[in-house]
Amino acid sequence: MEELARLSDIEQAAAGDGHPVWAAQGQGGDGLGPGVRAWCHGAALAVASPNPQQDRLAVKGDGADVAVLVRRILEEIGPSYRVLGEAALIDALVRQLPNLAQVHNFFWMEATSPSGAAAAGVRWLNAREEKEVTWLFDRFFPDSHAQPGRAGMRRWAGVVGEVDSSIGAKPLAVAADAWSVAGCGFMGGVVTHPAARGRGLARAVCGFVMDALVNQHGRAALMVLTGNAPAIATYERLGMAKRLFGAAHIAAR
Repeated sequence: MEELARLSDIEQAAAGDGHPVWAAQGQGGDGLGPGVRAWCHGAALAVASPNPQQDRLAVKGDGADVAVLVRRILEEIGPSYRVLGEAALIDALVRQLPNLAQVHNFFWMEATSPSGAAAAGVRWLNAREEKEVTWLFDRFFPDSHAQPGRAGMRRWAGVVGEVDSSIGAKPLAVAADAWSVAGCGFMGGVVTHPAARGRGLARAVCGFVMDALVNQHGRAALMVLTGNAPAIATYERLGMAKRLFGAAHIAAR
């Protein structure tokens, strides 16, 4: 088991896969993010990212090699880490490691080329408008991990308009540049007011943010639940490719 200390080493081992690069949490230069550690073993790569919400261990590679790596790493860093990787790999790990239990599946989606989507009326919101985004989440997406004022929220893009003349213009559809890192921009907090749906606003806002992330970081990525078919279709129309991922954790005894 070899420990990797440079982002460039992870990028080389990842072979074009954005997920380990995002897990490395690089903030510029060739270093890893605070507390992040990475290892390789044979044809396996693992990147451990401590996080206040959920410690994550991103894995990639040959199932047998990954199993050896995960077993050794969890013995060293502790059981708090949730293991994330392609669903078939996570299924194989659960079969090989008796103390590892499946949690759920989701799609990891990413793109390395701009969407080319029309983004008329979309812009980065100012500080006052960002605060007004809170009401959208309070009413229509309270479970979102990405919300105004939370750690990692860099900036918000949106379309501002009226759905009720009595309250004036408010953000109608928004998305955030959230938790972006060197080599992998990340989009989150996508929500549209129900009265403004069906007008293509979500696609325009997401295309705007995605293009900004690709231009700045070379890649845009996001995570989406497998049952959210409308969102998945929107991201696919923007040119994002999806891969089924799984999550597993050390089962409580």
